[in-house]
Amino acid sequence: MWTDEGTDGMIPDSLRKELEAEIAAAETPRERAVSVMFAFQHHCGYMSDSALKEAADLLGMTPAELEELATFYDFIYRKPVGRYVLHICDGVVCHIHGYNFLMDHLCSRLEIQPGGTSTDGLFTLLPVCCIGYCDHAPAMLVNRKMHGRLTPERVDDLLEQLKKEADVPAGSV
Repeated sequence: MWTDEGTDGMIPDSLRKELEAEIAAAETPRERAVSVMFAFQHHCGYMSDSALKEAADLLGMTPAELEELATFYDFIYRKPVGRYVLHICDGVVCHIHGYNFLMDHLCSRLEIQPGGTSTDGLFTLLPVCCIGYCDHAPAMLVNRKMHGRLTPERVDDLLEQLKKEADVPAGSV
């Protein structure tokens, strides 16, 4: 599982300088808020409270203002997530084409509920509003990569492939 334990949300000076230059080039610092949060998240694994405060300071915003943005966007994580974040589309078309079956299968296979992270820290399962892949329903994003026309077999194959990529012993999921 990603954590910022030991980093306290602090980012390296090189990244700080890069973000400061990006913010300086913008008309207003606020227009760079989401990209700054993504940079912190990429470094820390998620937007911890300390990372949120540091990003707010960098942007000249209050932590409350940045929190509003962070909780609005589905791709900003305010708590630790797994190495692979599975965003399951729960739009109307995906519901018609098997969303409930797909979600039940994933929950059973990963032994978690929606919003949870597997015990090995590999997978976080999050429902998300329409991902715009309706012609391939049911669909999901895995770390922002589209996967569609999902069946239990295709999902199982994908999970096994991701486990191999992560060098996790077979049979642990």
